[in-house]
Amino acid sequence: MESSTSTDFFERYSGEEDQYGFSLESCKTSEKYFRFLYQKWFQVTIVGLENIPSEGRAVLCGNHSGVLPLDGCMLYDGIIQFHPQPRRVRFLVNEFIRSMPVIGDTIRGFGGVPAKYDVAIELLKKEELVLFYPEAEKGTGKLFKDRYELIDFNPGFIKAAIETGSKIVPITTVGGDEIYPLLGNLKPVAKIMGAPYWPITPFYPWLPFPFNAIPLPIKLLICIGKPIDLGYPAEQAENRPLLESEAAKIQQDIQAQLNDLLAIRKSPFTKWDAEDVKDFLEHRR
Repeated sequence: MESSTSTDFFERYSGEEDQYGFSLESCKTSEKYFRFLYQKWFQVTIVGLENIPSEGRAVLCGNHSGVLPLDGCMLYDGIIQFHPQPRRVRFLVNEFIRSMPVIGDTIRGFGGVPAKYDVAIELLKKEELVLFYPEAEKGTGKLFKDRYELIDFNPGFIKAAIETGSKIVPITTVGGDEIYPLLGNLKPVAKIMGAPYWPITPFYPWLPFPFNAIPLPIKLLICIGKPIDLGYPAEQAENRPLLESEAAKIQQDIQAQLNDLLAIRKSPFTKWDAEDVKDFLEHRR
């Protein structure tokens, strides 16, 4: 059964054409699957949803992991289900993922767009929400032994925010690094296939499809921070040292919050209590 906010979401984008493949019909179909993952499988707890702007452009950014971009889909579905004014999120997706059979069709129909800077700028100028994962493929291709250790953030999201005058909404996700434990990366196969990495997980390639694609039922926590207004004039978008400095600050803040949340986590398979998390974050400031 659709929530009242998801109904509002589908009505909002009814009849709209999109050059990057967003399809309301496809989105409705895939959202049912993502809603099952959100509510039943990962039992996602989302805190700070009010920090997603109801109108206007914004750059969303956060840590990224888990082989496939399910963490981004869970954030997006939380917005669709529970935000008072649910909006489309244009998450930047590697072209290999977008071109995959079935998975690529789903991601494109759900709103995923090419991971290109010019595309991000175009969408921000159209007052959309654009989701950057500054670790990019190095984040999703992170080995299990390196879980929750953030890769240096690419400063492209800072540049996009300054160039378009967009606020930045930082997002910390706990649990994504464990849904598909990456035990190894078959680099020769990845090179042949044109993929950013070729995973070895506890299930892939040992089990047949679809069993090798089943994620572990880790209980996810998504914390959405208050929007950050950098306040720099647009010409500073070419100031590389400034971009790297601001990206490093946000990376450090997300890493610190990630470390603190992991320290209070009871178990990867225990659902988070939203009120406890809110209290913890409030006292942490």
